[in-house]
Amino acid sequence: MKKYDNKIIFTGPVGAGKTTAIGAISDIPPITTDAAASDMTLNRKGYTTVALDYGVLNLDERTKVHLYGTPGQERFDFMWEILSTGGIGLILLLDNSRPNPVKDMQFFMQAFQDFLKHAPVVIGVTKTDIKAAPSTDAYAEILEKVGMRPPIFEIDGRNRDDVKNLVMALLFSIDPGLQG
Repeated sequence: MKKYDNKIIFTGPVGAGKTTAIGAISDIPPITTDAAASDMTLNRKGYTTVALDYGVLNLDERTKVHLYGTPGQERFDFMWEILSTGGIGLILLLDNSRPNPVKDMQFFMQAFQDFLKHAPVVIGVTKTDIKAAPSTDAYAEILEKVGMRPPIFEIDGRNRDDVKNLVMALLFSIDPGLQG
């Protein structure tokens, strides 16, 4: 029986919920590389990812999705290219409670532009319960101006179903014939 292994990358700014989302959906205890925050990140949270997060989602007995989370801090951006190598798609998580989440979106879309030339992206907007604006429609309008129309969802990164919806939307954008 042939086995299928796929790799999806989770990225976004510090505190957007990458580690939490991977933990919510992984079928194995996630591997994290958190270290005590020591810079401006400390204002947002006590620990931050410095290399990667890793989890696995088993879609069926033959199909496995490896989930890799990038560090959110730009000073660890060398890991972004390393982790995205061999990836089939990108999940961008945005923290709506940050001062300028639109700028965050534009920054990460730019940072991953080479990867996105051959791989789709799905966007999950977190913490909309804390700050409702911008809306998913506002993000979509901004991206549409540059010719992009990725699926965009409001999500709670702690909720397995919300995170699974992001992964499934990404997989469906790669292969619309997949069975959900």
